[in-house]
Amino acid sequence: MTLLVVGASGFLGAEVCRQAVAAGQRVVGTWHSAAVAVPGVAARRLDVTDRSAVRALLTEVRPDAVVATPYRYDDWTVTADGAAHVAAAAAEVGARLVHLSSDAPHGGRPAPYRDDDVPTPVNAYGAAKAAAETAVRALDPGAVLVRTSLIVGEGSKQIQLCRDALAGRAALFTDELRCPVDVVDLAAAVLELLPSGYAGLLNVAGPDPVSRAELGLLVARHLGLDPAGLKTTTSVATGRQHPTEVRLDSSRAAGLLRTRLRGVTELFA
Repeated sequence: MTLLVVGASGFLGAEVCRQAVAAGQRVVGTWHSAAVAVPGVAARRLDVTDRSAVRALLTEVRPDAVVATPYRYDDWTVTADGAAHVAAAAAEVGARLVHLSSDAPHGGRPAPYRDDDVPTPVNAYGAAKAAAETAVRALDPGAVLVRTSLIVGEGSKQIQLCRDALAGRAALFTDELRCPVDVVDLAAAVLELLPSGYAGLLNVAGPDPVSRAELGLLVARHLGLDPAGLKTTTSVATGRQHPTEVRLDSSRAAGLLRTRLRGVTELFA
């Protein structure tokens, strides 16, 4: 099988590439600003905002499957338009598509979000991710759209942010709850979904809802760092326009997948 990973130089994309290469698949990975550094991956530069370039690459590579991970937090054209370009090209060449979304389309509430809950974004990034989902579903009804949460693991931005907060260089929010997932588990789940017949939205996140500040304390305990210096704040205090409580109910994925999605209490025990 030939797998195309769009965004292969990213944290999740690189892990998908590593696992796919280890499984003996032919992997082509795209990059834009940072080169792909995974051995065994044929790297190609791609600007997902260029629709004709995306179409040309997929027509040339003719992948059996595509994993699409590209996003840029403050750029609608990358997050929304880029997703649409990849979905259109994947459908045209008949490639199986797994599109990576996130919990950002949700506005926050005490009750967990189910797989098919409609978006209620509260900021531009959430709106862009919701638009990407709408485009992908319209262009490729057979695609899987994975909604995930904070991605953790060695080298992740989330763990570095916790380190910075423990050193007093950043602050973690006490009122923003998420369901972190390990990058290894998430990549394995994505690859497991490729040969499946599943289509539509699917929550793939860890089972433990924790605040960003609680995550910082777990990281401190795991790394043997002093938690006393942890700097915290609240979204209200900073005027941050972000959803607060976003719990993803991943029970459907847990029943569908062989991959076990570990919680942060287990990961950072």
